[in-house]
Amino acid sequence: MPNKIHKRNNRLSDVILGGQDGLVSILGLLLGLSTATNSTRIVIAGGLATIFAETLSMTAVAYTSRMANKDHYVAERKREIEEVKNIPDQERQEIVDIYKAKGFNGKLLNDIVNHITANHELWIDTMMKEELNLMPVEKHDVYTYSLTVGLATFSGAIMPLIPFFFLRIHPALVTALIVAILILAGVGIYKAYMTLGKPIKSAIQMVVIGMGAAIAGYLIGLIFKA
Repeated sequence: MPNKIHKRNNRLSDVILGGQDGLVSILGLLLGLSTATNSTRIVIAGGLATIFAETLSMTAVAYTSRMANKDHYVAERKREIEEVKNIPDQERQEIVDIYKAKGFNGKLLNDIVNHITANHELWIDTMMKEELNLMPVEKHDVYTYSLTVGLATFSGAIMPLIPFFFLRIHPALVTALIVAILILAGVGIYKAYMTLGKPIKSAIQMVVIGMGAAIAGYLIGLIFKA
């Protein structure tokens, strides 16, 4: 059960990363375009172009960053394998030091060290986790992570744009702001629920971040309108 909770929290952070980035980026753009022009078509065209560019960008960044973590893990594991092979006494002493720092000593410490170093794979895995604080990154995790971030980015970005397909520009903008505030507040509350935080505080933080980007877009739109 604990492993499932950790995975759920990891997915939550992925969704927040992509969704918040997409929503905040498009919200600033929509405010800027709506302020600078009265054309709904321009707002929709600019919004769609930004959404697809942002989605592809975030997906690519998520993929390359997770692949970099995977490559780093593989390289460090190869180094540990060579060290265990060439300097086993030194590597064994590192295991002793690691578990002594955890509070083990005497016969129990020797038993733990003997058990770990008797199994080559266990020895390497322990060094990777306990000494380097690195965990393996599977290929499917890379794809799942990048796809999750990409979909979350698209979902977060498309929501504020939808009103512009059905309403005139100013009512659509007001509706988009309300939608964005509700989504940001909802994400903040859900994040607090999942992490045992304070719902109201988390909701306010998310809304303030989003509105900060919106204000920046609005000011830029005013400059070009002037």
